[in-house]
Amino acid sequence: MKLPKEQILEIFRDTKALLEGHFQLTSGMHSPQYFQCARVLQFPKYLHLLCGEIARHFGYNEVEVVLSPAIGGIVVGTEVGRMLGARTIFAERKDGKMELRRGFEILPGERVLVVEDVVTTGGSTKEVIDLVKIAKGSLVGTGCIVDRSNGKVQFDTKQFAVLQMEVVAHQPADCPMCKSGSEAIKPGSRGNY
Repeated sequence: MKLPKEQILEIFRDTKALLEGHFQLTSGMHSPQYFQCARVLQFPKYLHLLCGEIARHFGYNEVEVVLSPAIGGIVVGTEVGRMLGARTIFAERKDGKMELRRGFEILPGERVLVVEDVVTTGGSTKEVIDLVKIAKGSLVGTGCIVDRSNGKVQFDTKQFAVLQMEVVAHQPADCPMCKSGSEAIKPGSRGNY
């Protein structure tokens, strides 16, 4: 049974993982809300609860490898992999391009689940999916904690989000907060939050 949306939002608010203000997202877009999943996932009970939703959804897919984009997806990928009894690896950026490094590999035919903490435009997830295809792995699907696109971003595979929400996002040139003189904060692994 899927967790109710209000219960998930309450967990995010209680852990100060749902921030309000003026933020520059990883995608470059600006938003009045920011999901800092690391804030909620630092608590093992919530990590287990939220990742358990993803693991249950894909539990009958014989997942052999869980692959996530660094940095945000690593904790999610590790916990989902632990729950599914699958090997867990991550991709990271080198010169602006997502790569498998550190000796990680996907063998031809391996059944791979791609997981992420937050999906906004789906760019990082799509890049990681491409790595699965290049390696000739078998993509089982994608899972994330928060889908900020409310299901609009599609990956042409089975996909699951613990929480789907449409969160407003603007191109910087069209951002009403910027036009009013506010400066965007860049939270996450590259900022202060």
